[in-house]
Amino acid sequence: MLARIQTLYLVIAALLACSSSFLPFWHFTAEESIVLSDFAPVAEAGLIHTTTLYLSSILSPLSALLSIAAIFFYSNRRLQSTMIIALILLFLLDLLSGLAAAHFMNEWLQNTSSSTLEHAPGAGFFVLIPEPLLFWLAMKGIQKDEKIATAYKRL
Repeated sequence: MLARIQTLYLVIAALLACSSSFLPFWHFTAEESIVLSDFAPVAEAGLIHTTTLYLSSILSPLSALLSIAAIFFYSNRRLQSTMIIALILLFLLDLLSGLAAAHFMNEWLQNTSSSTLEHAPGAGFFVLIPEPLLFWLAMKGIQKDEKIATAYKRL
């Protein structure tokens, strides 16, 4: 279990997913500085902003937990591959919900602020970016293990 390379990739992906929950996802600067991060919605920004931010807040730890759980299915490579495909979909949902929350916060700030609005992605956004690469590398490691196991069975 620990000697497989996909274990390393899945552990790193889990750490990145957990850290994205604690780092700011987006920075806004108008009259004051506003940081968009998980579990900290601005209620005045609207229901869609709040909903998508809470969805992102749930999906980040969930993908971390599933990454760790996928490690323990090393004996069932088909299930482990299915879990990694589900993790890629969770990543996409997490990223899209975070971007939607940032978009609706931006719209709200543009409508309510009279000064110029500046915004930029935060560390929580950039931490999410390597996750699909790590999932893909883990999938390749699982396929390599499967190839070795089938060759061993033929002998």
